[in-house]
Amino acid sequence: MDSTARTRIPDRHEIPDSDKWNLSGLFPGDDEWEAGFAEFMTKIPEVEQFRGTLGLSVDHLLGALEFMAKLGQLEERLGSYAHLRLSEDAGDSKNQERFARYMQAATQMEALSSYQSPEIQAVPPETMDTFLKDAKLAEFRIQLGKLLRYRPHILTEKEERLLAMQEESNQTARKTFSALTDVDMEFGTITTPEGERPLSQASYGVLLLHPEREVRKAAFSRFMGAFTAHKNTLASLYGGSVQLDVYRARVRNFASSRASHLFADDVPESVYDNLVQAVHDNLPALHRYYAVRKRVLGVAELHLYDVKVPLVPNILVKHSYDAAVDLVGRALAPLGEEYVNTLTTGLRSGWADRYENKGKRSGAFSAGSYTGDPYILLNFNDDDLRDVFTMAHEGGHSMHSWFSVRNNQFQNYQYTIFEAEVASTFNEQLLLHYLLEQADDEGMKSFLINKQIDDIIGTLYRQTMFAEYEKITHEMVESGSPLTVASLRSSYRELLETYFGPDVVIDQDADMEGLRIPHFYRAFYVYKYATGISAAIALSQKVLNGGAAERDAYFSFLRSGGSRFPIESLRMAGVDMEKPDAIRAALKLFSTRVDELERSLETQAQG
Repeated sequence: MDSTARTRIPDRHEIPDSDKWNLSGLFPGDDEWEAGFAEFMTKIPEVEQFRGTLGLSVDHLLGALEFMAKLGQLEERLGSYAHLRLSEDAGDSKNQERFARYMQAATQMEALSSYQSPEIQAVPPETMDTFLKDAKLAEFRIQLGKLLRYRPHILTEKEERLLAMQEESNQTARKTFSALTDVDMEFGTITTPEGERPLSQASYGVLLLHPEREVRKAAFSRFMGAFTAHKNTLASLYGGSVQLDVYRARVRNFASSRASHLFADDVPESVYDNLVQAVHDNLPALHRYYAVRKRVLGVAELHLYDVKVPLVPNILVKHSYDAAVDLVGRALAPLGEEYVNTLTTGLRSGWADRYENKGKRSGAFSAGSYTGDPYILLNFNDDDLRDVFTMAHEGGHSMHSWFSVRNNQFQNYQYTIFEAEVASTFNEQLLLHYLLEQADDEGMKSFLINKQIDDIIGTLYRQTMFAEYEKITHEMVESGSPLTVASLRSSYRELLETYFGPDVVIDQDADMEGLRIPHFYRAFYVYKYATGISAAIALSQKVLNGGAAERDAYFSFLRSGGSRFPIESLRMAGVDMEKPDAIRAALKLFSTRVDELERSLETQAQG
């Protein structure tokens, strides 16, 4: 289906099956899911049988861990299927009901099993040390080691049970935000020289690339205005989410909400602070780029709706879905035949849900699980080169899952988001390198350099700005300051002014962006995009300039899954993220690219 030919957003049933993901690797259909769910419900009460036995012997502990691993695999299959069906059409009541039932059951299981962590924590350290030396527990040593780190933050059995019982209600803010922004909100259409175009979460980014300034302005104004119309609801939802983050951190005796979120990955808070500081130190290069952009576009005022449109005119970049798959495959050739063949076959054979439909979740994601394929949600547009990069990006996530599943037990396969963003952005770097090598004229090279500049802005500068916003909003609540529409918008506007600098006009509704970003409902997540691109640039250069050893080191990183903490796994691959070197190197590359773009554009203007 040609996405550019649409005059409206199709309903789900209008999408051909060949353009949808094939979820049969999880369950052949809804009936089989129901059978699996019924089995899961019969197994949940059996969790109780291990209560009071976990510290008696190695065999007792092993029996409980094996049972929970098997039950966990079934739960993951059920949850993955329910989540993917909801993501493909959140307006379908059956999808809503299925996911709600899964969440209720998962919450019930978590509540019943909540005794296990405190019971394991209560085993005397000397006894647990003896247990861990027993070969029977070899497959669970990593899991137990990670659990035992939480000794200072595990509560009593009753308290853990109460927290577990809250889990479903804790999803209210996130689910309501998704329902409001993905399903209920209507954005209308935008008049373009090509005709009326539907404005949606997926098409908004495409319209901001439109060469006609009035189209971009209209899209920006209408899109942000729609969020402004719901400003009080959005502020209330986000404020509730932040309050919940702070509550959870305090209950578990963490110094702050940020500390609690970084603890799981064993990432020092200095990594976060080093990122923000390094970016602030390099804001002059970003401001210089916007000055160049303002001059090249020839506008008296540079607005936010002007900061993404390509600076190189008359470059038409369009790819069908199949052509995009071919392109991604050629670009990833340095990773070898197995990697390329596995990914390209998957993209054509049911891994991906390709195009937008009404009710479908906006953006893109990869959803790997231990059973089934590493599925990819896309909203692919033929006329947006960014969507080819998105395909490569999400393909990196999925191949990370593919390698991890094949090299780890279930309890150790789930890698962290910190690592995931390296694997995905690595693929983008290889794609960019390939396109630059294949560029056959100065105009195309300039276009691609401009593309990389904008990508580094979006992934490194912008995500750091988002990370700084999260730090500010959580510290406000932790210090007793209320989160209101005014305080949230004011804080976000100050960041916009700091990051965009003196040459960009911050329009009236621009500060509503801080209340429309879904990632903020998973607190202290977005900084990993920034660290991810920094590590990815460093590792991609090692692979491109090296040989088999460098590629194998990268594959070792992909295979490690959740068997190591992210700082350790990346250090093994050749990058030390406790130091700001990789971040500074990426920012230096940005500054170099700005110089190259400015020279290239001047050469073309003179020629």
